[in-house]
Amino acid sequence: MLERIHKAQVLMDNTCKDFGRQINIMEVCGTHTVSIFRSGIRPTLPDGLKLLSGPGCPVCVTDQSYIDIILQIADDKDCLIATYGDMIRVPGKGGSLEKKQPGNNIKIVLSSEDALQLARENPDKTVVFVAVGFETTAPATAVAVKEAAAENIENFCVLSGHKLVVPAMRLLLGEKNHNIDAFLCPGHVSVIIGSGAYLEIAEEFNRPCVVAGFEPMQIIEGLAEVCRLLSQEKAQVTSIYSAVVTEKGNQKALGIIDECFEAADGYWRGIGKIEKSTLKLREKYSKFDAFKRFGITETPVEDTTGCRCGEVLCGLIEPQECELFGASCSPENPVGPCMVSSEGTCSAWFKYGRKKNRS
Repeated sequence: MLERIHKAQVLMDNTCKDFGRQINIMEVCGTHTVSIFRSGIRPTLPDGLKLLSGPGCPVCVTDQSYIDIILQIADDKDCLIATYGDMIRVPGKGGSLEKKQPGNNIKIVLSSEDALQLARENPDKTVVFVAVGFETTAPATAVAVKEAAAENIENFCVLSGHKLVVPAMRLLLGEKNHNIDAFLCPGHVSVIIGSGAYLEIAEEFNRPCVVAGFEPMQIIEGLAEVCRLLSQEKAQVTSIYSAVVTEKGNQKALGIIDECFEAADGYWRGIGKIEKSTLKLREKYSKFDAFKRFGITETPVEDTTGCRCGEVLCGLIEPQECELFGASCSPENPVGPCMVSSEGTCSAWFKYGRKKNRS
């Protein structure tokens, strides 16, 4: 392993020396961000290589207006809110689910199937599943919707907040005009969508994309592979996570997503509206769509807290550049979602990077 690390470091060092300017690589996934900090990779990188943390944490990119909708529905005593635990503390304009006293009509679940089971067990309540996550969790939500339709479970519905990774990457390179030289692409999402999904990024924007796993050695070799492509001026898509990621992805999972969902314009926290970046239920399953059932439209609201999570998620600033970081905003008292989530960039910086981080 030491030989592999040395080889990767030499490649990165040489690329940085030859490049003539700072190399900016964005790790899209929050799991990558945390693993990079936890394993101490950042301080070992060449001075000319900078890692940017991207919008790859589903909790962090969930818009404040979505949280406010959940809080509004939670006020209905005839509803049960079924949510993953990491959504409990995410702040909306009207507070968080945590302040709604979980255990009453707010239930923490581990899966969409658990949420559906709640509906089976509580026929007198409308169970609203808070469906967040990228393409990784969308298939499970689709399965639950299909089961509900097959069993005619009419007291179950989904508030879809599922996001798509590639549209966000396109926005960062296009509208945001960001100085990103390459992407370290997420392993889990890529299992579903396949490495081929990033070809449009490589071809249209001339940016290398490398899929890597989450172990420290996989990340180091992933970064080295990015440097190899940059040094050879190759805007290609490669994967060093081939044991689980194929070019075409999981066709069965993609099929069930396509059957139940369609891409729609959606709002990302701190980023704004991104075209065709979220998943909404198709008309065939519209009776399970919580937005339609409750007659609610997601309308973004201005964040007046001073939180700069949106800039952090775009890699435009580092967490300590936000005036709230480590002062009024901490994991114990989070102001923004990047400090709430265990995969949030601010949380990772607070826990691992404040004393010995290098940019």
